[in-house]
Amino acid sequence: MPTYEYQCKTCGQTFDVFQSIKASPLRKAECETCGGKQPVRRLIGTGGALLFKGSGFYQTDYRSKSYQDKAKSETESKSGDSTKKESTTSDSKPAAAPKVEKSSEKPKKKD
Repeated sequence: MPTYEYQCKTCGQTFDVFQSIKASPLRKAECETCGGKQPVRRLIGTGGALLFKGSGFYQTDYRSKSYQDKAKSETESKSGDSTKKESTTSDSKPAAAPKVEKSSEKPKKKD
């Protein structure tokens, strides 16, 4: 149920009221400062929605410092190994791609 912000026209006090989306705005409400039902007006609020902007938010975005250090050391060691492999494999020819055979059978129709 949404929360709407109202302001007392008599004293200027603001307060929140839980209302249904379908409910019409209140004309009078109980004011704690003035006491009794006073005329009120509903204020335009910013809303309570969450906006996630950016490329994405993942559980792994906020890992512990020790986890990040370990992952960094592993990627550095792997990148060192790959440079050695690249220098030795660059002299030889690349391997041929495997051939894929297509099936000559036609799909059977269901009656």
